[in-house]
Amino acid sequence: MSQKLKVVVDKAACCGYGVCAEICPEVYKLDANGIVYVDDEIVPEGLEEQAREGADACPQFALAIEPD
Repeated sequence: MSQKLKVVVDKAACCGYGVCAEICPEVYKLDANGIVYVDDEIVPEGLEEQAREGADACPQFALAIEPD
């Protein structure tokens, strides 16, 4: 069984590029102002690589993936 991962969001750093949500819309959502949020900080099983790719693509480094 793989280790659960969680998303850490730094909303203050988010500038609303939306790259994360384009790469992994199942995890990363954008509010009315285009700022990222997550419904659940735990990454769903099977989406770990996509979630990591979305976090890594953030030009503002507003997202991190950590072990839960």
